Amino acid sequence: MNHKSSLKSVHASGYCCAMLRLLLLFSIAFLLVPAASDLRAQEADLITTNTVIATYLNPNAPLDARVSDLLSLMTLDEKIGQMVQADLGCVTNRQDIETYGFGSMLSGGDSKPPGENNPLNWLNLVNDMQSWALKTRLHIPLIYGIDAVHGHNDVVGTTIFPHHIGMGATHDPQLVEAAERVTALEVAGTGIRWAFAPCIAVVQDERWGRTYESYGQDPDLVSQMGVASIKGFQGDELSGQPYSILACAKHYIGDGGTQDGQDQGNAVCDEATLRKLYLPPYRAAIDAGVGSIMVSYSSWNGLKMHANKYLLTDVLKKELGFKGFLISDYAAIDQISPDYRMDVETSINSGLDMIMIPFGPGRTNSYVEFINDLKSLVADGEVPQSRIDDAVSRILRVKFQMGLFENPWPDTSLTAQIGSADHRQVARKCVQESLVLLKNKHHALPLSKTCKHLAVVGQGADDLGMQCGGWTISWQGSGEVTRGTTILQAIRDIVSP
Repeated sequence: MNHKSSLKSVHASGYCCAMLRLLLLFSIAFLLVPAASDLRAQEADLITTNTVIATYLNPNAPLDARVSDLLSLMTLDEKIGQMVQADLGCVTNRQDIETYGFGSMLSGGDSKPPGENNPLNWLNLVNDMQSWALKTRLHIPLIYGIDAVHGHNDVVGTTIFPHHIGMGATHDPQLVEAAERVTALEVAGTGIRWAFAPCIAVVQDERWGRTYESYGQDPDLVSQMGVASIKGFQGDELSGQPYSILACAKHYIGDGGTQDGQDQGNAVCDEATLRKLYLPPYRAAIDAGVGSIMVSYSSWNGLKMHANKYLLTDVLKKELGFKGFLISDYAAIDQISPDYRMDVETSINSGLDMIMIPFGPGRTNSYVEFINDLKSLVADGEVPQSRIDDAVSRILRVKFQMGLFENPWPDTSLTAQIGSADHRQVARKCVQESLVLLKNKHHALPLSKTCKHLAVVGQGADDLGMQCGGWTISWQGSGEVTRGTTILQAIRDIVSP
């Protein structure tokens, strides 16, 4: 063998060895490379380091890009978790917040933090819930919701305002906005960023037990007051500002027009009447940028609203262009049929995006059952993946708008302002403007300070809870629910010698 042939042989053998090494490395690498979905998961696991900056964590990225990026990282389980709103009272194991990745939690009418009912305990409770949510793989913050319908009315020491029926009597949208701005600050001061208000029902039968939650019977008045309320809660637009909390127009639709005023009843009317009487406040709310809408327990011509795809999807989302998300009422999908799996299928396919669930493990129709049912419905093709993606995209969009990914924690400087003299002065003006004098025979009013005898009649005269009305600390409100002055005590202070 000559030198050249020897050199070729060496080159050939070297080339072969190099190729073998490359093939071996490729084979090893091939065995180690995970599937594409796993790569996305690994990318998500690196988001808290500087190795990979996910688009959804970039506050300067376009909103739609952030939503799409986060959605692409999520598993089906994580998406379904975002569609769950669990009541505080049913989550006995806080780790479930992390395990299932709840999109939201709420305090229903009587769900309170342990210990004393005060702003600081509420703040600590909500922060604890948020800390569990942020332990999830993608660190998606939750939104905590509460029925702040006439002030932050579940918390002792907050500023309580007249109910909507009283605020409607003021005919003053600017005053309504000022009241809800105070409410927003006090709600945010307890770490909560979502108020289930305003109620924009148009009452047609005063026998309805929730008439006091409506601004009145005129669609135009309800529309004006509803828009003012939304601006008070959210600001000019929903944002990450500490005073901006998510508003929730409710209860879509016709809840104030049920037959005989029956609560959760049946509104019987043609579509032209529905659109003329009950739809205008929702159109106005959507134009004002409301971020969430709660669906009514009631029915329209016999069909439960939670099962009405035409009104939820075709009218609300498509025709009116609603970009926020739809939340169910408290266990409301359970009323669709006796079959819970069918209720889940029907409500989600009809357009519900988030389901309010008051039952935990060990109970029927629990959040675990909802999650399992919805997952199997998707697997069986009975709920399209596109419907899940639409629902979750809507929820995530609102969370991004609220700046929760940048700062999921409350501004604790607001806590000290709860129940302040300035806030109570706004409430005092609301009370003054909402009073309606029906009769003043013989100039009985104002009361004379020299009056010798005055009869104050009725069991509510010295009951602060009854005077405040429902949704005051407890769901129905009665007794010494919070700090304040009863009518009887006020008369004694002013009139008694």
